[in-house]
Amino acid sequence: ALDAVSGLEPETLAPALYHLRDEAAALHLFRVAGGLDSLVPGEGEILGQVRSAYERGAPGPLLDHLFRQALHAGKKVRAETAIAESPASVSAAAAVLAQQLFGDLEGRRILLVGAGKVSELAARNLLSRGAQIAFVASRTLDRAGELARRFGAEPLPLERVREELTRADVVVCSTSAPGIVLRGDDVAAALRARRGRPLFLIDLAVPRDVDPAVHELDGCYLYDIDDLEAVVVESLAGRRREAERAESIVAGESERFAAWHASLEVVPAIASLRARAEEIRAGELARVEGRLDRLSDAERRTVESVTAGIVNKLLHLPTVRMKQAAVTPDGVVYAHAVRHLFGLGEDER
Repeated sequence: ALDAVSGLEPETLAPALYHLRDEAAALHLFRVAGGLDSLVPGEGEILGQVRSAYERGAPGPLLDHLFRQALHAGKKVRAETAIAESPASVSAAAAVLAQQLFGDLEGRRILLVGAGKVSELAARNLLSRGAQIAFVASRTLDRAGELARRFGAEPLPLERVREELTRADVVVCSTSAPGIVLRGDDVAAALRARRGRPLFLIDLAVPRDVDPAVHELDGCYLYDIDDLEAVVVESLAGRRREAERAESIVAGESERFAAWHASLEVVPAIASLRARAEEIRAGELARVEGRLDRLSDAERRTVESVTAGIVNKLLHLPTVRMKQAAVTPDGVVYAHAVRHLFGLGEDER
């Protein structure tokens, strides 16, 4: 199935696969949902991917319970830890810094200079925080138009970037140009026309797109890829500290699932044992029904109560011990022993 989904040959796929069973498999899914099995701890898209896999499949009762509890564990990790709060990529870091500068990105106009994957990722991060992708500029207008259509933006040739610096709030530069695309003089001219409105520049290009002299301009904030990578390194350290708390949450949820799973064997055995005891009690009373006819209604109720009490007292301690065993590896052994000793289920064979 995996080779069909991935499009890879089985021999190519095989080295990347590993096989887990029972509780180890359950714990693995819980850690994936909690963002603990990712290269970047707390990666935001993972929980959605687990949910998508669950919704697309046709799980039986066991897998249904497993996936529901794994999704619950993932939500709990994100609610009770800060593992997903700090930026884990340069694009996310850029969006966070822009939000810190403006306080709120709602309605802020974004100018993308470059129409490649890096620009798109940065745009999606800014868009998720309420910004508006207003312009997309590229050396080829067709390329700019293709990305602009995805965001409802206006495509521009590179020559018009200087004009739009007065209207944009955030400029994301990520071209493959060999030299500077935005010069200090161009940015300085735009700042004079902006009348004090701050301009945030994000330079994700290698080599740099933005003239380093822009750092010296008042009212302009420039972050290049080195600055953003430093932010990411710091935030990843924070995520790893939060991952320790998340591991504790996931372990607890995994234990809850293991207890439920173990009870699947024990609880039916308890029910079968009690049903068999009640069947014997009722059968014995039916066998002496003729003798009981001479008893009054009150006396018959007393007989019913006494015999039921005897059965309950006999089964009380075995029931307690089996329930205790249900959350241990011995639970299944207890269940099988009870079924064997009392012949439970033999009539169904």
